[in-house]
Amino acid sequence: MGRFSDFHQRSIQDRDAFWAEQAQQIEWHKAPQEICDYSNPPFAKWFNGGETNLCHNAIDRHLKDRGDQAALIFVSTETDQERTYTYKQLHAEVQRMAASLLSLGVQKGDRVLIYMPMIAEASFAMLACARIGAIHSVVFGGFASGSLASRIEDASPKVILSADAGSRGGKVVEYKPLLDEAIRLSSHKPNSVLLVDRGLAKMAITEGRDVYWSSLREKHMHDVVPCEWVDATHPSYTLYTSGTTGKPKGVQRDTGGYTVALASSIPNIFCGKPGETFFCTSDIGWVVGHSYIIYGPLIGGMSTILYEGLPTRPDGGIWWSLVEKYKVTVMFSAPTAIRVLKKQDPALLSKYDLSSLKALFLAGEPLDEPTAKWISEGLGKPIIDNYWQTETGWPILTVCNGIEKTLSKFGSPGKAVYGYDVKLLDDQTGEELTQPHQKGVVAIEGPLPPGCLQTVWGDDDRFVKTYWTTVPGKMVYSTFDWGIKDEDGYFFILGRTDDVINVAGHRLGTREIEESISGHPAVAEVAVVGVADNLKGQVAMAFAVLKDGALLNDPQALLKLEGEIMKVVDNSLGAVARPARVRFVSVLPKTRSGKLLRRAIQAVCEGRDPGDLTTMDDPSALLQIADLVKASNK
Repeated sequence: MGRFSDFHQRSIQDRDAFWAEQAQQIEWHKAPQEICDYSNPPFAKWFNGGETNLCHNAIDRHLKDRGDQAALIFVSTETDQERTYTYKQLHAEVQRMAASLLSLGVQKGDRVLIYMPMIAEASFAMLACARIGAIHSVVFGGFASGSLASRIEDASPKVILSADAGSRGGKVVEYKPLLDEAIRLSSHKPNSVLLVDRGLAKMAITEGRDVYWSSLREKHMHDVVPCEWVDATHPSYTLYTSGTTGKPKGVQRDTGGYTVALASSIPNIFCGKPGETFFCTSDIGWVVGHSYIIYGPLIGGMSTILYEGLPTRPDGGIWWSLVEKYKVTVMFSAPTAIRVLKKQDPALLSKYDLSSLKALFLAGEPLDEPTAKWISEGLGKPIIDNYWQTETGWPILTVCNGIEKTLSKFGSPGKAVYGYDVKLLDDQTGEELTQPHQKGVVAIEGPLPPGCLQTVWGDDDRFVKTYWTTVPGKMVYSTFDWGIKDEDGYFFILGRTDDVINVAGHRLGTREIEESISGHPAVAEVAVVGVADNLKGQVAMAFAVLKDGALLNDPQALLKLEGEIMKVVDNSLGAVARPARVRFVSVLPKTRSGKLLRRAIQAVCEGRDPGDLTTMDDPSALLQIADLVKASNK
């Protein structure tokens, strides 16, 4: 294809022909009879009548040409282990896991819940489920019992896979007691629990239910388990994402559309080629881990690194040492992680040979311009932001350099990816905003492209009511994010629609204020929330982490810094956006995946219950904020 704009336009205007071509990048047992059935909006059936298998496309089809190539590279700085599995070895391990699941009664369509640390067996489990047509539901290994129980209840798995423990920062995190308590709390009880014993913690075993993976693996060492060909519309997995209200939503993904979307994205978005190495630093408990640790790179014939550990242990150069060692060509991380590395010795960025690396991709949180510039200059590599959601499964906005070399703009995730008909809508009228720099809700006109969610597991009504709005003549999917688009078609994400602050009638996105504050050279990271105010309705409150933590012990320096930061906001956004206060903390409250807990911060500032904090990484972070608020109220 020629220019990207033509490529994108064709994906919207000649949709079926476009996706029929993309579908040729995977192998089908039975060719699709219909590319897109959108006869019942907003439900889209992609590649209807086709039969394929996700595991076949990730492993089996590569055995002939790259059986001895590295497929999965497991690295743990927590247990000091490194192990490389070739495509042939991964194929054997996945068949052993598949045979084990079959022996426990798992059949096509059954659910298997995976609650595991970042170990190779977790990837075997995901691929084995795909192999036999079972539907996996991976739950992030750090979730506490209550959160896990709600997911067990909703997914109703026949089997749960887990381990004795994970490790974080050298501290053992026991999984089995959390799992046992979750099963006790849930009304649904699994038939079996398959356990990986890493030797990190003792496990209490429930007779008749709990089974050791090591014994089943030995028993099925030489079993051959063929791939189960499934309809393209057969669910491949569910993945839970929190809503603003109610229980977590089980995002349901199909098989054919997801496989095609990932196969297409590897060369077109990430510029990855067969035989190269992809290093995604996410966790398999999140969608990025599903798409770009496990399935995407393997479908693309690449080697993929599965990393257990922190970005700062043994030191802040660990990730770059892996880039050098395994000749990583594509790296995918999160802005949060880069902001953590910002506080490390900058010499670590130039210590290793990064000549193999083509680009660093970032997603998960809006990427502020100062952080993007810092890491770009430090690595001397392109930094490519991309924006998407658990619901979409692959990027909505980025630059597709595999189609046409396109400049990134700091602060912007880029343009609409092919297949996505992205619009900005007025939040009151639903009308499309067509002029540059108008703020609106980022929305996608249906049908959603291949790879996106089919529905909410077991709840079609919730899928429609949560995500879809009817505007004149069409149905549109809301991302619940504010955005603007410049005259070149680049989008800028301004934060959640429910993170908007209304200060004396002025609507301000927390994202805009955070971007401004992060431009101050002393600030490493910042969170801004709207706090109720009797006079103005709401005021902005900022909490900043400083690059030099020693300043926290110098009240005079902090007072001076607060004044400087206020001036930065005044100069960039105007006095109306100036925070009521800028308070300084050593760490911000985040989930274990690095998402800022803005609503919890807001609740503490307003004297409300912060709600469910089971996903919080460091409870002391919120206590710091609570103490600051109490001190200022005295």
